[in-house]
Amino acid sequence: MHSSYLRDIVRTYRNYKALGEGAMAQVSDADLHTLVDPDANSIAIIVKHLAGNLRSRFAAFLTSDGEKPDRNRDGEFEIEVPLSRADILRWWESGWTTALAAIEALAPEDLERTVHIRGEAFQVVEALNRSATHAAYHVGQIVLLAKHFAGPTWKSLSIPKGQSAAYSKGAFKQGIIPR
Repeated sequence: MHSSYLRDIVRTYRNYKALGEGAMAQVSDADLHTLVDPDANSIAIIVKHLAGNLRSRFAAFLTSDGEKPDRNRDGEFEIEVPLSRADILRWWESGWTTALAAIEALAPEDLERTVHIRGEAFQVVEALNRSATHAAYHVGQIVLLAKHFAGPTWKSLSIPKGQSAAYSKGAFKQGIIPR
């Protein structure tokens, strides 16, 4: 069971990473920094925060607290000047690379170990689920914003509206309808 869980959690993290990348690929560089209102977060800010969280949680995952002393969480929600897409994607890749390397290095017996986040103890499986939920929350925000900014040029990242029947009949698997 532990091996199955590890395979599934890696797949889960990879799926969220791919969803975020698919969404960001559909927006202009300027829209990566667009705010829908003054108190909102842009895609770039969400990426900066999620990347900071993933790096903090998963660097030395089994041996140090998941909230690293050098992390500036509040600073993750600030971007003074617009950055290039390449810089934003470097943040993105850095966070996901750190997380995936740590998760892929886990052995089944590690799932019953204890890790700490802000001094609070969690079983490894709990910490993984907590982090996956956090990543899903923010990737969902990125997808929503990207879909809004892309407008009618948006290409669905899952089953497009009105295509469920075709999906059920296997048209997607056969390559008849692009995803």
